[in-house]
Amino acid sequence: MSGCRAKQAPAAAAAPGKKIKIAVDPVTRIEGHLKVEVEVKNGKVVDAHCVGGMFRGFENILIGRDPRDSSQIVQRICGVCPTAHATASVLAQDKAFGVKITTNGRIVRNLILGANYLQSHILHFYHLAALDYVNGPDVAPFVPRYKRNDIRLNKEKNAIGVNQYLKALEIRRVCHEMVAMFGGKMPHVQGMVVGGTTEIPTAAKIKQYAERFKQVKEFIENEYLPLIYILGSEYGDLLETGTGWKNVISFGVFPLNDEETDFLLKPGVYTNGKDSALDTAKIKEYVKYSWFDDSTTGLHPSQGKTVPAPEKATGYSFIKAPRYNDTPHEVGPLARMWVTNPELSPEAQKAGFKRMRDFGEKAFSILGRHIARAEEAWLVAKAIEQWLSEVKPGAETYTPTEVPETGEGMGLTEAPRGSLLHYINVKDSVIANYQIVSATLWNACPRDDMNQRGPIEQALIGVPVPDPKNPVNVGRLIRSFDP
Repeated sequence: MSGCRAKQAPAAAAAPGKKIKIAVDPVTRIEGHLKVEVEVKNGKVVDAHCVGGMFRGFENILIGRDPRDSSQIVQRICGVCPTAHATASVLAQDKAFGVKITTNGRIVRNLILGANYLQSHILHFYHLAALDYVNGPDVAPFVPRYKRNDIRLNKEKNAIGVNQYLKALEIRRVCHEMVAMFGGKMPHVQGMVVGGTTEIPTAAKIKQYAERFKQVKEFIENEYLPLIYILGSEYGDLLETGTGWKNVISFGVFPLNDEETDFLLKPGVYTNGKDSALDTAKIKEYVKYSWFDDSTTGLHPSQGKTVPAPEKATGYSFIKAPRYNDTPHEVGPLARMWVTNPELSPEAQKAGFKRMRDFGEKAFSILGRHIARAEEAWLVAKAIEQWLSEVKPGAETYTPTEVPETGEGMGLTEAPRGSLLHYINVKDSVIANYQIVSATLWNACPRDDMNQRGPIEQALIGVPVPDPKNPVNVGRLIRSFDP
């Protein structure tokens, strides 16, 4: 659907200075299930609650299973980024099994995950978020939509967006083929396993991947990026809207060396205006306002437990509240691009920006997040070009290994929508504990035990809602995070 379903008491809308409660339920055009409740006063959001209404329980499903099963089962967490969950799972297993993958295995893993990154970013912008800025014809999936949806593009620019929306469907299919070439299939890859990957690339397969990749790269450079900067010129106020906490965290993704100490997108933390190195010991999950038992609050994932408590009076979400050093942090493309601060595309430089931090405060905004996502797609595409020149036809991608009697490991990576952590503990050669801190937990979480709002909740504060019956900017803000 093109809009969100907004529900509020219509009589309250006319009273100036009075709070109006709006429930956007469900939030449409996202990957998954989410409800968001906001309070609006004098045309702006003054409070917000993110509600994850579905209990998943993957951690409990995995107890007692063969550890190698985890990389297949956890991919069912997300239909858009299963490859990232496979990556986090096999990284955790690599550590628990004490295995080191080959150079070719590392590069092929990057090619699999990289292709999924491009697919996910293109999907998110065009098929989830773009209808916040572009009007399609009066047919599905472009309708239903808000009656007053604040579309500002002229006819010519709007047509560019609609045409690209349709072309992006084909480009996504090509990305899926790229993933499947080395991953076995898509959306749930079979070829990424503990110890590396199962597919030894041939010269023919590398050539076929490269031919497909060329189409995707051209689309990103010639269509995706220019459209993003067109929107930036037409919706300038959305570069001032949706700031949030301005704290970000990145776990690092796409290792550039076999020691996995150097990454394309770096690990790091930015809190209250200061950069620091990532220290995973500072990660905890809080559940005061989550439907989980209070005995599980404030735990590091390695001690984490998944004990649902759906009747808990203080709870309003089945999402836990992850915190770094007891502070909320945003994750995702903006976080990664802010931490790494790489050189931006020629399109950005034409607009006067060389690096993400050149945007300053404007980066922490609705459109800033979309710009970061598009620029990251360009950066990953550049890296794929390099990996294609480094991958060796016929070279081994897998290191044989046995299931250990005991072991534990933490797999850190970045899903397209943000920082992803999988923890595995093996006893008697089966899974004794498994914990997942996914990207959406960081961004769409409820308040924590210190009563601090989650990142989306905080970013909603101050968002303009001039018409409570058409809360367009609420949807724009939520979708900018890609929850």
